[in-house]
Amino acid sequence: MRKYKVVLFDLDGTLSDPKVGITKSVQYALQKMRKGVPEVDQLECFIGPTLQLSFTEYCHFDEATTIKAIEYYRERFKDVGMFENELYPHIPELLKSLKEQNISLVVATSKPTVFAERILAYFKIDHYFDHIIGSHLDGTRSTKGEIIQYILELYKGYELSDFVMVGDRKHDVIGAKETGISSIGVTYGYGSYEELSDSKPTYIVDGVDQLDEVLLGYSIK
Repeated sequence: MRKYKVVLFDLDGTLSDPKVGITKSVQYALQKMRKGVPEVDQLECFIGPTLQLSFTEYCHFDEATTIKAIEYYRERFKDVGMFENELYPHIPELLKSLKEQNISLVVATSKPTVFAERILAYFKIDHYFDHIIGSHLDGTRSTKGEIIQYILELYKGYELSDFVMVGDRKHDVIGAKETGISSIGVTYGYGSYEELSDSKPTYIVDGVDQLDEVLLGYSIK
């Protein structure tokens, strides 16, 4: 018997691999600010968390400097970076399978909604989702908990047990716990097994095939 009626998907590191676009846009921002520019592999920590959190924690920027860095980041990202991106294998097939089972699908991302909408349209998978919910460009509604709570309020009459959050980072799991819903950590993205395990999701899966099994109600041992 299928357990979940509404599946929330993180975008970066869960539906698609955005490494090139995000890391190169971070490099662009740091270069514009005349800061040190790490190699792209050193900037993978920017994939998943909000830009506000990443620039503050990784670069140790104050609030004003972080705001400027985000402005420069978006100069490149909005025209080039968002399209330096690839869907993970079998994601379209997974989405199609879930929709055929009348499961409601929602994107829950810390990326600004306007960018998420363009990325999903670029991949031609936007039609699978009932809602695409992200942060605001001014940085508000940016934590995963806030985003999930907003989505829950769109589904009046559903039980918390009807929802599950799928993501590759601890922030996805923490947001699910804050709002009282289940979570599935995927290890094929940018969060390590240790990061996901420590945050204690309901399930941890290694691939899209296992994700399909959990979401359609089969057990994973």
